[in-house]
Amino acid sequence: MKEKISAILKTLPERPGVYLMRDIDGKIIYVGKAIKLKRRVSSYFRHSHSSPRLNKLVELIEDISIIRTETEAEALIVEAKLIRRYSPFFNIELKMSDKYPFLKITNEDYPRLEITRHKREDGALYLGPFVDAGNIRNLMRLAERYFPLRVCRSKISPDKNKRPCVEYNLGRSMGACAALCSQSEYRERVADLILLFEGKSAELVERLRERMNEAAKNLEFEKAATCRDTIRAVWKLSRQKISSALQEDLDNETWKVLNRVQEILGLKVLAWRIDAFDISHTHGHDTYGCCVVFEQGRPSPNLYRRFKIRSLKDGEINDFASIYETVKRRYAHVMDNSEPAPQLALIDGGPEQLEYAQRAIKELGYEIPMIALAKREELIFLPDNPEPLRLERDDIALQLFQRLRDEVHRYAITTHKNARAKHMRHSRLDDIPGIGRKKAAELLVKFGSAKKVSELSVEELQKVSGIGPKLAKIILENLNRDYETAKSF
Repeated sequence: MKEKISAILKTLPERPGVYLMRDIDGKIIYVGKAIKLKRRVSSYFRHSHSSPRLNKLVELIEDISIIRTETEAEALIVEAKLIRRYSPFFNIELKMSDKYPFLKITNEDYPRLEITRHKREDGALYLGPFVDAGNIRNLMRLAERYFPLRVCRSKISPDKNKRPCVEYNLGRSMGACAALCSQSEYRERVADLILLFEGKSAELVERLRERMNEAAKNLEFEKAATCRDTIRAVWKLSRQKISSALQEDLDNETWKVLNRVQEILGLKVLAWRIDAFDISHTHGHDTYGCCVVFEQGRPSPNLYRRFKIRSLKDGEINDFASIYETVKRRYAHVMDNSEPAPQLALIDGGPEQLEYAQRAIKELGYEIPMIALAKREELIFLPDNPEPLRLERDDIALQLFQRLRDEVHRYAITTHKNARAKHMRHSRLDDIPGIGRKKAAELLVKFGSAKKVSELSVEELQKVSGIGPKLAKIILENLNRDYETAKSF
């Protein structure tokens, strides 16, 4: 066995993932998947093989890189994408389009959902490829129960006098043929399905939540309950963490960047998914810790997370404690399998911020390669390394780190601005018992501010319609107590 290959095999994890084998020119000659990377890749080199083709492959291998994934299903999808993208010589016999199925939404006025192994130029929308076992079955089961489309192949001509089919009576159709739903309602159902199959759970749940609230408002409780149950089912399925970023092909430039990051940081695996952290506040008020996620070198907004800092008093400034809390809460979710695990984390800051982030993951018993990026000189700090890493400004790895840092900074600022705007829209009158939002708004329109309301007498305030002497007294007591408290500070 070649010395370089032997050294690589020792570093491989017993985790799911994809392995890429390269020849002496760096060309990818084989792509494979594994439930346990170390065991599978090592098996190629343990003994000779009966297949001359396999022996030739082993002879040509000069380098091996891996992409560690969260699940076997994710590894299967990544493998299929890479084989179609690079057509490695030793994968030619694997007809990936035949092996992995697509979900097809037909190009019709009232589309149907089909499973197919052949992607054609027919105007239909193809989603996938997907694993042909558990993952696709779970998706289809959820679709049939909560987002059913028509199953008949005949052309639809809605007719109110037509009797709906038995599928409608079983709750497996919207009854489009009998004009029991409009085309726009049907298309809305199709849009829901696309979000589901693309892995955009957060966006889908938001759409469902709006419908649930609207149904409850209109006293359509059965419809609201259906939306609620659908939301629960979608969240449950989304824990399988099939990334939406995996639906796109990798380009050669992305490969160069990810390989460069692995090289300069000495990572054991390719940094397929990267977290970045930042803190935002105004003089210690409304402090938020934020995390953005890049997959394949691109933002994945559905995985972004924000954390309202709990460990600090209002007005207290401590970025180190904030980073510690944010990182700890983030990876607690990763450890309980409610969030996907990254292969690298980037902290916006210097060695001090990195130290606190390291302390957080050590207390959790979690391990992840971590770096900090200091903005002024763009120095990269690594744990247990007193000397920072300085890259050229045109280095593609540094440019990726800068994009991560800039995106998490933007997200943190936006989060903080939204929180401030929410506070500004909130009046102290809203917190007083006995006053609803409508009455609070009426008082603000009439008198201009809560401060001016506090300067009124009980007699003046009870002239407002709906406010008697008792409520007027409660309002003034609450407002004046708050302003007196504020003065003491």
